[in-house]
Amino acid sequence: MLSYGEFAKQWSSLHGNTATTGIVGGWLRISYRMARVACTLRISSNMLTYFGVLFALFTAIASTHWSAPLFLILSLVCDGIDGSVAILSKSSSSWGATLDAVADRISEALWAVAFYRLGVPLSWVLALASLAAFQEYARAKLISSGVQDIGLITPAERPVRASYLFLAMIAWHLEKTHEAASIFALILAVQQAISFVMVIRFAFSRLR
Repeated sequence: MLSYGEFAKQWSSLHGNTATTGIVGGWLRISYRMARVACTLRISSNMLTYFGVLFALFTAIASTHWSAPLFLILSLVCDGIDGSVAILSKSSSSWGATLDAVADRISEALWAVAFYRLGVPLSWVLALASLAAFQEYARAKLISSGVQDIGLITPAERPVRASYLFLAMIAWHLEKTHEAASIFALILAVQQAISFVMVIRFAFSRLR
């Protein structure tokens, strides 16, 4: 099995040469250990991808129930280690990468449903979902245009978006009103707008 150093190097090359230090490095070490367990249990990367979407669906359905934050965490864990399992099991493929990207977009659409069920206004939910989709589309377009060194980390990457949903669900359970959840959604919308601008500026600097 690959050492952590070999794993981190391959992960970085598959993610636009993103630096594997700081918070990213900390998460990668956790992901590496969890992926080793999954490989030992013979759980495939694609299976984890499917489970990630399933748990995201449970998150949306149970968004106002105490179990929703747990489902969200399980969804993130599955999504966070499926690629790591693919690297460790040497099963990385174009199909797996495509499946993972599609699963991410489906999961985020379900997160938007969860925000709406928490009482966040529909217009805000649509703005959040659109900005996130635009950001990820711009990043994917950069890669398809031949830009490989996309090491840009924005204030509203996918784990951050999930964290705000987690906080919104906790706030809803504490207050039992939509106001607290809406505040977290509004803060996320601002960060998401900033992130989108950062990606567009990065794209302009690489493609002009």
